[in-house]
Amino acid sequence: MTSVLALRHSIPGSRELLCCGGLRTDYIITARGEARLMEMGGNALYAAAGARVWLERVAILARVGESYPPSWLDDLRGYGFDVRGIRRVPGPQDHRTFYAYLDENTRVDTEPSRHFARLGLALPAALRDYVHSTLGQDDPHRYEPLAFTPEDLELYFSARNPASASPLPTPDPPKPPEVGGGKSEVGLHIAPSSIRTQRYLPEVARRHGVRVVSADPGERAMQPALMPYVEEMLAQVDIFLPSDQEAESLFRDEPAKVDVRQCAEWFADHGPRVVVLKLGADGALVHERGSRRFWHVPALPVRVVDVTGAGDAFCGGFMADFIAHGDPIRAAITGTVSASLAVQDYGPLSILGATEDEIDHRASLLRAYVNAV
Repeated sequence: MTSVLALRHSIPGSRELLCCGGLRTDYIITARGEARLMEMGGNALYAAAGARVWLERVAILARVGESYPPSWLDDLRGYGFDVRGIRRVPGPQDHRTFYAYLDENTRVDTEPSRHFARLGLALPAALRDYVHSTLGQDDPHRYEPLAFTPEDLELYFSARNPASASPLPTPDPPKPPEVGGGKSEVGLHIAPSSIRTQRYLPEVARRHGVRVVSADPGERAMQPALMPYVEEMLAQVDIFLPSDQEAESLFRDEPAKVDVRQCAEWFADHGPRVVVLKLGADGALVHERGSRRFWHVPALPVRVVDVTGAGDAFCGGFMADFIAHGDPIRAAITGTVSASLAVQDYGPLSILGATEDEIDHRASLLRAYVNAV
């Protein structure tokens, strides 16, 4: 059967998705008790892989230090990703991410020594001074060293189109973009990043012709104390893609809003046209602003090997479809297929080994199980 890298007729025309976030070196203890060390990872890459199943043109926007393996960048080029948006910054930088999965829906990213010890394994030397992978992401006043900035985005657009280096000023605030209906050609997905990145990147993107912007907030940003900054971000994006756990974290001081449907309505009322709550093994809940409807898209019943990056792959698949068709239910089905590919093997690049027949079968199967709730 033919690889989906060669056949992507399901999304027509010249569509492109920019995936912004992190490129990481992963140290993972899986829910099955297996240790995976120094794996290529990062939310930008998982989102890009989830999109690349469906789209020919996918760019990765991220910062890396001198310690990031150059061979990995060569690998990404070899898989057809646009890597002009990957900016090297001085110094070794810290690309480490540690996750220990307690089960398929619960993970922790701290105290690696304790989790390696419970498996009877020595702590890897690279993790001896590890705290967690998102230091500084919750700081609304400054960017951490690996945060992708508006200036980085300007440099990316200058590299791909020098004539766009000095765009005309846009009125402030910019007019909300038209999304859906096949009109959008370029989309931007912002994976869990600095809260400043998520607040300030959308305006720059729109000045350069990006029509649809989505954000996956990440757990560090979804804290009650950061509510004003979350609201600023919501006003800038078209699609909001948090997990149910992140939504519950944001509203933990307001128990009345903890119901996922109430959370989705609250998010939509603050800006995004579409809100999708990722529910882990329970699938996804989709809501459009101004409607009273909620749609449940279940997860696919596949053999789970490692759930790392599944939510990011979902977001990439969702946006790949949405920028072409503008249908959030269809996009959620596409995203769920990408997530199912992510969990059945290790690493983001394994997603790209799927065949067209395989992904078509999964999408067809899912359509019969989408329900209004």
